[in-house]
Amino acid sequence: MRTAVVLLILLALTSVPGSLLPQRGVASDPSAVPNFYREHPELAPWLDRLSLFDVYSAPWFAAVYVLLLVSMTGCVVPRCARLWHEVRSVPPAAPRRLSKEAGYRSGHVRDVDVALDTAVTHLRRRRFRVLRDGDEVRAEKGQVRELGNLAFHLSLLVLLIGVAGGRLFGYEGRVALVEDTTFANVASSYDAMTPAPWADVAGLEPLDLTLEDFVAEFENSGPRFGEPRAFEATVSYRSAEEGDGTFAVRPNRPLDINGTKFFLTGHGYAPQLTVRDGNGDVAASGPTIFLPMDQAFTSDGVVKAPDARPTSLAFQGLFLPTAVNGPEGMSVSAYPDLANPIVQLTAYFGDLGLDKGSPQSVFTLDFTDLERVERGNGEPWRVSLALGQTVQLPDGLGSVTFGGVSRFANFQVARDPGKEISLVAAILLLTGLTASLAVRRRRIWVRRASDGTIEVAGRSLSRRPLPPGELTDVAAAVGLPPTDAGGLEEDR
Repeated sequence: MRTAVVLLILLALTSVPGSLLPQRGVASDPSAVPNFYREHPELAPWLDRLSLFDVYSAPWFAAVYVLLLVSMTGCVVPRCARLWHEVRSVPPAAPRRLSKEAGYRSGHVRDVDVALDTAVTHLRRRRFRVLRDGDEVRAEKGQVRELGNLAFHLSLLVLLIGVAGGRLFGYEGRVALVEDTTFANVASSYDAMTPAPWADVAGLEPLDLTLEDFVAEFENSGPRFGEPRAFEATVSYRSAEEGDGTFAVRPNRPLDINGTKFFLTGHGYAPQLTVRDGNGDVAASGPTIFLPMDQAFTSDGVVKAPDARPTSLAFQGLFLPTAVNGPEGMSVSAYPDLANPIVQLTAYFGDLGLDKGSPQSVFTLDFTDLERVERGNGEPWRVSLALGQTVQLPDGLGSVTFGGVSRFANFQVARDPGKEISLVAAILLLTGLTASLAVRRRRIWVRRASDGTIEVAGRSLSRRPLPPGELTDVAAAVGLPPTDAGGLEEDR
């Protein structure tokens, strides 16, 4: 047990870097490690060599975990076998000198055999396990305490197995859904996905999820102006296991479809922009996700139109839900809800780099082969579009229209096959701990002494004393006269 305790402390210490440093594979913040690299270019490579950005999948963490699992198995299994044997064993014989036990009483009765039979009946009514062996009655109660002790130790082992199951067979993913769009639960549809080593990525739960509506409420007056008050994503789903349905996903109220859970982790706006090229054809259209940058939901994003003619177009912009004039004439967002939506755009043309074969984020532009669109005076072309406005690009490159605003919601998708095992372990732990702390295990003996008297005594097998009055009731049942001490001998 000492080895298991040392390993448990070591496991806790090795988990500390996972809480202090950003970790790879965290679906809710996939850019945390790259951002740390940019901020600490000299320190980050050394931390990476030590697997400190992958603490929970590092070889040294796995070694401690496996050693703890082996140690707990070697500790708990023999202990459970011994405790189970103790629970099933008959009450032991009375000690030779019964007078040294708690609450000792002795005295003469009219009929010793009748007194012993009466003791058996009395103790059985009080749910003691009773055995009469000749001139001695042995009774024991509170074995549930040992069963609780057994359950408590088993729960630690079951908990380790449950956590290991989740880490080996589960997965986490992240997906952003715009209103009226549908997500199919296949690996290629995730924005980011971190499967466990033995996760069946090809066998994900077959289901479709559609974001029907997203509602956000913000404080609109007082000192807490602009603070969020409520978020709700209404989704419809179609599942092979649970059929069709609708559900309102809120923070701390995920959608659970046969063990696959969808947590609401964020939201934002998706301006509906239509880009026409120099020939007047639609080159890009639809809602584009802009990522929030501050509490007022000032958001940035890009629009790519690789099929535009005569040259590909791209736009980098800011979205302001409630635009107001800020310092130096710059527009800023004063409120996170839609009161005066504005899109500010800067345009580029040239090669977007999509044919180079390397993956490219939908939220960034590769400026290597791009040129900024300029006005006739050589100044960069910038425009602010209100809802419903259309603006023409210089040199006949095309136009862009701000047609509307949709909302999007971020969902973290998780499946943990070990959670049921961990739940069983938690129930076992609480039940076992409660039983081991609340129940008193004790023994009571009643026997015929060599001089023909009756002796009564008991022993507590825990740190708590015998229940008050229990031995006094036994003594009274067998016919012993009350003592002048009023039963205080039991506390001796």
